[in-house]
Amino acid sequence: MIPKRYKKMHADYPDLMQTYEAFGKAAKEAGPLSAREVALVKLAISLGAGLEGAAHSHCRKALEAGCTPDDLRHVAVVSAPTIGFPTMMRAKSWVEDVIDKQDAS
Repeated sequence: MIPKRYKKMHADYPDLMQTYEAFGKAAKEAGPLSAREVALVKLAISLGAGLEGAAHSHCRKALEAGCTPDDLRHVAVVSAPTIGFPTMMRAKSWVEDVIDKQDAS
């Protein structure tokens, strides 16, 4: 599921979005991490930064990369000592949003 606003950015600024996506692809290919590992790292960064939309997106991408719902939950839970328990609970709720939506499909 690609958000409407992201699609609109593509329509309004196609050159910018093409460059942005090429940058992301180059970053992923710049090192030895697998697609699964990259997906989990990006999820962790999104959760730690408090970026709800990015967290939802990276949960979906992680599932597409072969991660399980329990993998995603573990990323959220393991963040607690670093970002604090209340912040982890918020982050875990974002993970559960995506898992719940997937289960309802």
